[in-house]
Amino acid sequence: MTPQDIPPPIALFRMITGYYVSRAVHVAATLGVADLLSNGPAHGADLATRTATHAPSLGRVLRLLAGAGVLSEGEDGRFALTPVGACLRRDVPGSMHAAALVFGGTTQQAWGDLQHSVRTGEPAFRHVFGADAFTYLEQHPDDARTFDLAMAGFTRMIAGAVAATYDFSRFTTVMDVGGGNGMLLEGVLTAHPALRGILFDLPHVAERARARLSEIGLAERCAVAGGDFFATVSGGADAYMLKHVIHDWNDERATVILKNCHRAMKPDGTLLLVEGVYPPRIDGSDIAFSAAANDVNMLVCTGGRQRSEEEFRDLYRAAGFRLTRIVPTPARVCVIEGVKA
Repeated sequence: MTPQDIPPPIALFRMITGYYVSRAVHVAATLGVADLLSNGPAHGADLATRTATHAPSLGRVLRLLAGAGVLSEGEDGRFALTPVGACLRRDVPGSMHAAALVFGGTTQQAWGDLQHSVRTGEPAFRHVFGADAFTYLEQHPDDARTFDLAMAGFTRMIAGAVAATYDFSRFTTVMDVGGGNGMLLEGVLTAHPALRGILFDLPHVAERARARLSEIGLAERCAVAGGDFFATVSGGADAYMLKHVIHDWNDERATVILKNCHRAMKPDGTLLLVEGVYPPRIDGSDIAFSAAANDVNMLVCTGGRQRSEEEFRDLYRAAGFRLTRIVPTPARVCVIEGVKA
């Protein structure tokens, strides 16, 4: 039965119970089921022994995952990874293991109070956990490490697309503002050997990035600076790049960040935001759905938003920039270029 053949009430019921699968995937990620199946199929009882779980109950969850296409169940009763399920392994390119833990854990708990955001316009995350998302991560280092791994996985996919699509050759030095562990800069610097980089982030994040950049042999080409982009941003770059930073904040806070970049930039400097652009209309396509889903996730978790082209133009004007062009990439993000007005 194709999606078009599913009766509307059943299609809606599947949406209503979509959390059945997301919770099961979260449990599988927590238990490391995909890693245990990396060497081949196994019976549920064997997996239960190796995960210290109740065998009949685990088996029922494994069959749900098989029904969802994450696993397959053989005639001999053994479970195996599908190509989708293989992405739950920790050790594969494009691993979604950390993402499953983040989005099936604290993020899903915050979404449980979506109605709070709808009624108040405030992040449900703060209402549920008693702190904003960034403060919560500072207070819970294990969750912060998992979050960093998840974001690094997404950034790894984006970095190659950005480096291949946007022409960085006219720059000498690019600063990644809020650059995390340096994954985006790694992709850009690797693709452009003559380019130098500066990673700017909070001091404790910058120190972790410094160690990682040294490990991958980029320390000589990439400086690291610690600071708070709500207070000031370091100078010394031709281009200032921010990936998935501005969408975390409302217009007022986002404008503060961009104004600080404006102050740090040379007169002929370039601003590069790497973000999704909200389409003019939600037309039922997967790209449009993803944009709407990410937008509501920002509402729930941070109070930020996904912005349209016109909203980016307004934001740029408010911060003293002029939006010059939007360069789409294969990774469902755009490079939104701006210069000083």
